[in-house]
Amino acid sequence: MRLVVTGAGGMLGGAVCAAARAAGHEVLALDRVALDVTDAAACRERLVAARPDAVVNCAAWTDVDGAETEEAQATAVNGAGAGNVAAGAAVARARIVHVSTDYVFPGDGRDPYVESDAVGPRTAYGRSKLAGEVAVAAAGADHAIARTAWLFGAGGANFVDTMLRLGAERDELRVVDDQIGCPTWTGHLAPALVALAAGGARGVFHAAGGGRATWFELAREALSLAGSHCRVESTTTAEFPRPAARPAFSVLASERGADAVCLPDWREGLRGHLADIRSPTPGGTP
Repeated sequence: MRLVVTGAGGMLGGAVCAAARAAGHEVLALDRVALDVTDAAACRERLVAARPDAVVNCAAWTDVDGAETEEAQATAVNGAGAGNVAAGAAVARARIVHVSTDYVFPGDGRDPYVESDAVGPRTAYGRSKLAGEVAVAAAGADHAIARTAWLFGAGGANFVDTMLRLGAERDELRVVDDQIGCPTWTGHLAPALVALAAGGARGVFHAAGGGRATWFELAREALSLAGSHCRVESTTTAEFPRPAARPAFSVLASERGADAVCLPDWREGLRGHLADIRSPTPGGTP
């Protein structure tokens, strides 16, 4: 398979490139400099010229808090930009796999969200990502939309690495214990996205780490596995207000059956990540 990866300079994009190459696919990695997804003409021209079999769109505005004051800019990338990539893929007759997020849901439920559950984002970031889902579905390309959550991995800023850094600097950390989600290692997600690109299943997929955790539980487990002596104490969202509201409950599950994306438990992903960042070349070669 000839695969184009947009947003290849990011944490997930780099992991997708590495996973695709490891699987024997030909990869054209396009970072933000190589392709501005907000430029519709550039997306069309670059993808037509590349003649890919499939595209994995990892290009995204990921600053959740920043989107609250710059929603137009976030939507230009996450909404219209995603649509531009999908429209280019349609013209190139390529399949597209687009990465979305748990933030498209309101986050106030008690049961895990499945693919057909009603969306209702409560943040600018969530609205921008939902706009992207709509634009990709409307572009006319053979497509799959993969919603994921709580990403961590080599090659980019993420919660786990922040906790490891702070744990090495401090004796105690206080971490929110009333937000529940699905921590997801890029080392597990990336091969699943490549498999989606190579397959033929269409529509919306939930693709997040197995199990569930709070940020407190994730931090405690990460520091324990790392051998840190830093104490982790639980606290509440109310004590750490952020510009963008975080979902209280955004666990993702799947109703798809045989073609569902099933990733390993988040604890396995955490162990994989710690081994990865300790290796001489963490994350592989994008």
